[in-house]
Amino acid sequence: MSGSRPPGGVVYISGLGRVCPRCAEPVASCRCAGQRAAAAASAKPRGDGVVRLRRETQQRGGKVVTVVDGVPLVGAELETLAKTLKQRCGTGGTLRDGVIELQGDQRDKVEPLLRERGFTVKRAGG
Repeated sequence: MSGSRPPGGVVYISGLGRVCPRCAEPVASCRCAGQRAAAAASAKPRGDGVVRLRRETQQRGGKVVTVVDGVPLVGAELETLAKTLKQRCGTGGTLRDGVIELQGDQRDKVEPLLRERGFTVKRAGG
């Protein structure tokens, strides 16, 4: 199946094992992975620095969800904040595209937690 190979050609060499299709180096010493990690670390968070809390029910089968948007964090810091908010609210949730979603109307619990961490918080939408 020649159509299933990624661009760049070779993905395995007998003496080396798996090879990065971009730089043709062994995966263990791939130059591309370091560049991607450095780019992700230097990525700036989007938004204006104001964390917005809103309550949504659209396209969720009538279920209420609290959306925390505009958090000026990226990567592992954002994941840690999402985990902390879920634990402190005692509810489930997820992190999608830099937006934290918590099950239920948690705005009254989340707002003081974010203010404690030094964020400027604004309630958006009603």
